[in-house]
Order: sequence, then structure tokens, then C-alpha cells
Amino acid sequence: MSATAQPNPITDVIATDMVAVNQVIRQQLYSEVALVNQIAEYIISAGGKRIRPVLVLLIANAYGYQGKHHFDLAAIVEFIHTATLLHDDVVDESSLRRGRQTANAMFGNAASVLVGDFLYSRAFQMMVSIQSMRVMQILADATNVIAEGEVLQLLNMHDPDVSEERYLQVIRSKTAKLFEAAAEIGALIAGANDAQISAAGEYGRSIGTAFQLIDDVLDYSGNADDIGKNVGDDLREGKPTLPLIYLMKNGSDAERQLVRTCIEQGDESQFNAILQAITDSGALEYTRNKALAAAALAKQSVADLPDSAYKAALLALTQFAVTRNH
Repeated sequence: MSATAQPNPITDVIATDMVAVNQVIRQQLYSEVALVNQIAEYIISAGGKRIRPVLVLLIANAYGYQGKHHFDLAAIVEFIHTATLLHDDVVDESSLRRGRQTANAMFGNAASVLVGDFLYSRAFQMMVSIQSMRVMQILADATNVIAEGEVLQLLNMHDPDVSEERYLQVIRSKTAKLFEAAAEIGALIAGANDAQISAAGEYGRSIGTAFQLIDDVLDYSGNADDIGKNVGDDLREGKPTLPLIYLMKNGSDAERQLVRTCIEQGDESQFNAILQAITDSGALEYTRNKALAAAALAKQSVADLPDSAYKAALLALTQFAVTRNH
């Protein structure tokens, strides 16, 4: 493997900013309680794409922001996201994330939930330091909507009759909302007007939707080494994601009964049969096309931004969202 890093059209333009964000993350993670440090370090050091912090930085820079609050805000949204991951993995009883054991598998459910609470509350401490009521409002509202989305998803678990609209509502709440908030606060601190902040929010919401829909596709077509989690986890957890919802609506009677049984029982032993049916039915293509439509809306939402390397990176992100394999 070459020691030379490959150019990244999305993050190269904010490489220096990301170093500053990582410094903030390290500083703000500190706790006098050793276990908090240990678990927080474990989950943060796992890396990930850091798309939400990237959004804050790209949008703020695209609108010409000159201050340093975007570093804190990028760290805040990463802390909120990480807290949701810690809680998610407990709820879903997941054992693998980003190619490593989940924190709950390593340290136990109780510790994971409590450290998730620490990250949430640390994020709110940091929000106060920005001294902007509108930033507080956007992030507080987003955190509440995410929690509602988690409960909606819980209600949908093991329910084979979940509609596409009900499922998309979960995506908008649970996943896309934090993308939306990240983009909005990036525009807000840069002094953008209300229409521009709204457009930035539309970009974030659409990118977040595209990301989740591609995650749904990868759960049935990806490689575990690439996606960093167990392929088929959604089926094991009884999650009716869009490929399954499409198959329930368009498959044969036998296929619908198979999906119904697997969702109700969280039966991953029939994964290969489900995968074959999903592939044959066009469910993956349908889901991918929905993601492409969301990415196109995101692209349209930033069309009025002045041309810059940051705008180019935002456009590259719309492409990455739908072509990635992880």
C-alpha cells in the first residue's frame, strides 16, 4: 500500500479544519471518571466518515465564515451522533460497528448507555458556550426529533406491515434530522439569511436520507469488511427497511409470507432466500433510485451557492452518498 494518501474531493479542502475539530473532540471528551474516558475514546477513535462534522465545516466555509465556532459545532454534532450510536447498539443488541466490537459488546449495556448520556450532556454544555439561542434551538429540536425517531423505529420493529411512508418518517427523524441541523448551524453562524439556512437544511436532510437508503441497500448487498457491520443485521433485528417493504408490496405470495415470518421472528437463517427475492424483485434498484432522487434534491439545494472549493466538495458528497460501498 502506498504511503501517499489518495486525494479526497470532499475532505481535502477542510483538512486543517478537521484537525482543529479533532483537537476539540479530544479536549472535550475528558472526564475525571476513567471509564467515561475509556469508552468515549473507544467509540470516537473508531473513526467513521464524520459526515456530520464535515457538513458543518463545508457549509460554514461555503458562506465565508471566518471564526472558530464551527470547530465546536462540528464536535457537538459528532458527540450527539456518537451518543445515538451508543444507545442504538444497546437497543439493537449489535455486536459490530465500523469493523470493531461495539462498545456495549466490549463494556456492557449499562456503561454504554451512561456514557452516551455523558456525551449528550457534554454536547449541551458546549452549545451553551456558543452563546446563540438559535443554535441551541436547532440542536435541541434535532435531538428531540432523533429521540422520537428512535421510538418510532422501535414501534416498527418486527412489524411486517410498516408502510414506505412510515419508514421514511423514521429516516427523516432518526437519521436525516442531524444532517439537517449540522448544515443549518453551519449556515447560521456564517451569517446566512433564512432562505439560505433553509436551503442548507434541505441539503442536509436530503443527503442524510440518501445515506440511510444506501445503508439499507448495503445491508443486503454489501461486504461485511467494507460496511463494518454484519450483513443481514437489519433482518436479524426485525427491521422492515425499504428493500423488505418493497418486496412485501411487490413480491409473490410465498415471498411475502417469507418476509413476514422473518421480520416477525428476526430470523436471519433465511437471509439467502430473502436476498435472492429482494434482488429478483428489483427492491435494491428501487431503494437505490430513491437515494439517487434524494441526492439530486441535495445537489439542487446548493445550486445557488457561489462557486468555491467548498461548494465543489458539497456536490462531490452528493455523489459519494449514492456510490459508496461502506
